[in-house]
Amino acid sequence: MHRITVIGGGFAGLTAAITAAEAGAKVTVYEAHHTLGGWARTAEGPYRTNEGPHALYSGGPHWAWLKQRDLIGPLAPIPPLEAARLRLRHRGVLRRTPPFAMLKLLRRGLPQAPVDVDFQTWATGIAGEEGARAAAHYSAVALFHHDPGALSAAFVWERLRRATKLPPEAHYPQGGWATMIDRMAARAWNLGVRMETLSRVDSLDDLDGLQSPATDAPVIVATSLDAARRLLKDDSLTWTSGRTALIDLAVRTRRGDAFAVSDLDETGWLERFTAQDRSLAPAGEQLIQGQFPIAPHETRADGIARAEQLLDLGFPGWRERVTWRRESVASGRTGAVDLPGTSWRDRPAVDRGDGIYLAGDQVAAPGVLSEVSFNSALTAVSLALGRHALDLKRA
Repeated sequence: MHRITVIGGGFAGLTAAITAAEAGAKVTVYEAHHTLGGWARTAEGPYRTNEGPHALYSGGPHWAWLKQRDLIGPLAPIPPLEAARLRLRHRGVLRRTPPFAMLKLLRRGLPQAPVDVDFQTWATGIAGEEGARAAAHYSAVALFHHDPGALSAAFVWERLRRATKLPPEAHYPQGGWATMIDRMAARAWNLGVRMETLSRVDSLDDLDGLQSPATDAPVIVATSLDAARRLLKDDSLTWTSGRTALIDLAVRTRRGDAFAVSDLDETGWLERFTAQDRSLAPAGEQLIQGQFPIAPHETRADGIARAEQLLDLGFPGWRERVTWRRESVASGRTGAVDLPGTSWRDRPAVDRGDGIYLAGDQVAAPGVLSEVSFNSALTAVSLALGRHALDLKRA
């Protein structure tokens, strides 16, 4: 029986563990935290917040994989009346519809956006400068980056199309992402996967003491790229990501609040998650989560100030209604972004040699948001089992 070690019990790590176990491998997962989930954790307690706004896109390959295994569970649909309360800030005021120039970038039949040109330049040729900027800022909901217009046109356009599809691709597991993670963990457990929480691995040498007996099994490192760089002592494991101020609010319910507000003048997004899932906050309260990308020279306070301006527009009187509040910054934890002239193929390779493989949202795999973690996890398992089987055959 093949053996595989997975470091990291987030979405990528659990995907790798389940896939390897289904193929007959004996799998051990080491997770430093006391719970599984990584970036996909949902907070316990009365306010069921994810670490930043989360949605599961149904257009990617992971959707079918999760559905086939009954791992998504019940979804929280957005009521039509709530969906109609999407608002867009443009020229300082809230609007119900995007500027006409921006719609030019969403029409069918456009040529494929180029990899080697920035989005703002490419989109300006189609929709004008203002339309291009509005589209770039809207795409930040799937980018978590302060300047989407400076990124590869092909990279941004794919995310813009996915984020504006009708009917929407975004779906929400009822109870938060933790419910899906719990199902994945249960399936892994039933497949015989050994899961060790509170087991931090700071060096691959640590595995000799953790594994009994010690093995030379392939290792899949399913952590953030920063953690993988430290673990593997490989300074080449770097890639551009976003830096984002996050705000979570619980406010007393008031009729007329927006469902979501997208800032087309700058980058920023607010979403009232209890619009589709009342279980996320106590009765009589609404849970709002927002992400506001910040530039390298900006502080968390700068991002939160922009968030409060958008809250003033979309949620009148919110300051007097707040019952709970939390702020944080996510740096290098929001997925890879591709600069002009680069694509996912240029990111750190999954196969690191010597039986070590990477999985996560900043490595060389296609997809949007969590799809990168999923695709890289499947690739890592395929390579690990194939290489391991070849080594055994040669032996």
